[in-house]
Amino acid sequence: MTSSNIAGAGAAKAPAPVTVLAGPTAVGKGTVSAAIRERYPQIWLSVSATTRPPRPGEIDGVHYRFVSEDEFTRLVEADRMLEWATVHGRHRYGTPRGPVEDMITAGRPVLLEIDLDGARQVRRTMPEALFVFLAPPDWDALVARLVGRGTEDAEERERRLRTARVELAAEPEFDRTIVNDTVEQAADELAALMGVRDLT
Repeated sequence: MTSSNIAGAGAAKAPAPVTVLAGPTAVGKGTVSAAIRERYPQIWLSVSATTRPPRPGEIDGVHYRFVSEDEFTRLVEADRMLEWATVHGRHRYGTPRGPVEDMITAGRPVLLEIDLDGARQVRRTMPEALFVFLAPPDWDALVARLVGRGTEDAEERERRLRTARVELAAEPEFDRTIVNDTVEQAADELAALMGVRDLT
């Protein structure tokens, strides 16, 4: 896999108002997004809505927007969700449309960090967005990251690795690929694709 041609990306046209970051399980999407939040505060990172209750330490409006089942249903029925899904047959997660549109109007670069199914939904509703696939350096690196997290038992790891093989095959659906060799490098490449440079 090769990373994006950043120079070519910047020269071709103005950056898209919305960038969607997706990739296989355990590739480090959340870690790269956290690095974007820290290193590039001018980029607005979308906050997903969810019907699950907050976990200890989670802050409403920062980690997630915690809503009731009824409110989530109202957002879906009013076409106010760019994408959404029911995860593990229990709680619903999705990207509210309103805040994204507000940030576009304000001229802020917008980043959505979502899963592959969500990215496909956003492509249907917002085809002008830039779709970026975050890839591991190689398969062994992805396996090492998943095992190293230590958050899943052996059966769950195998299930996630089977899923990851399917997810990796989706790379050609995306406009650009960034290889996550290091978090800082991946965040810098992503910010450059979005037309943003480090302020430091």
